[in-house]
Amino acid sequence: MRGFLIGLGVVVVLLVGALWYFSDPDIPRATLEAKYATPPSEFIMLPDGARAHVRDQGNKSGPVLVLIHGSNASLFTWEPWVKRLGNSYRIVTMDLQGHGLTGAVPNHDYTQEGMVKFVDEVVAKLGISKFALGGNSMGGGVVARYAEEHPDKVSALILVDAGGEPGKMGDHVPLAFKLARMPVLNKLLLFITPRSIVKEGLNDAIVHKEIITDKMIDQYWEFARMTGSREANGERFQLPFTNDVKEHIGDIKAPTLILWGEEDHLIPVASAYAFHKDIPGSKLIVYPATGHIPMEEVPDRSAADVRAFLTAVEK
Repeated sequence: MRGFLIGLGVVVVLLVGALWYFSDPDIPRATLEAKYATPPSEFIMLPDGARAHVRDQGNKSGPVLVLIHGSNASLFTWEPWVKRLGNSYRIVTMDLQGHGLTGAVPNHDYTQEGMVKFVDEVVAKLGISKFALGGNSMGGGVVARYAEEHPDKVSALILVDAGGEPGKMGDHVPLAFKLARMPVLNKLLLFITPRSIVKEGLNDAIVHKEIITDKMIDQYWEFARMTGSREANGERFQLPFTNDVKEHIGDIKAPTLILWGEEDHLIPVASAYAFHKDIPGSKLIVYPATGHIPMEEVPDRSAADVRAFLTAVEK
């Protein structure tokens, strides 16, 4: 028995030592804000105490376009569209709770419904009452649900490789996403977040590999390690999947544009056709040789398609 206890003690010491050696420390919020919260970034205090990282850019007298990022991404994913559409539109982007420079929030609400409320509170703080709304991946599910619950506020809806249509995930689900849903192993992600996992996840999601730069990888990696964010994402990944978007999809009244990468291995293009079928009058555009984030992979074409769609809606 004594020998067993000694052996167990040695194993524990080795595991603790390995955890210490391979751990990736948290990055203080102030450090990341100094690096990434450059103009026009601003922070907006919300009623529940959340401090939302927001960018309000473009033509301030133009129609408003609000854009919502996907899981483990940030508002910076929309910068290619801001660059191409900002001359005509006032473009508002934000980091959802648990993401980017918003990070963890006091109420620990990382549900889809909580994100819908978060978006609504941000636009209210900005004094915006009517706007076009777009979202990618997880953010696509958020904006679809927002359009269902607030049809009077949404002038047009843009779904970009969006979540929300129940179906089988693709064959290249990032390893980090898998680990985040595994009991015990998901606890390791609170301490160990290898840069290699981030790089692998981006390679799985993106077909146009030329856009995957060290700068992109580091930004994702650093935001994931901001103090509190790993715990926030751990909480989010333990939440059950919801079918609320699908169940209420008939409540979407806004003109809808659906953009999808034909080679999206995370949310397959079958979901695009399902959305197109479920939303009467919607327009579907599928980009060949493109993955999960068309706004970054094919920015010229996707931004042009958005401009043409919104111009038609505004007439």
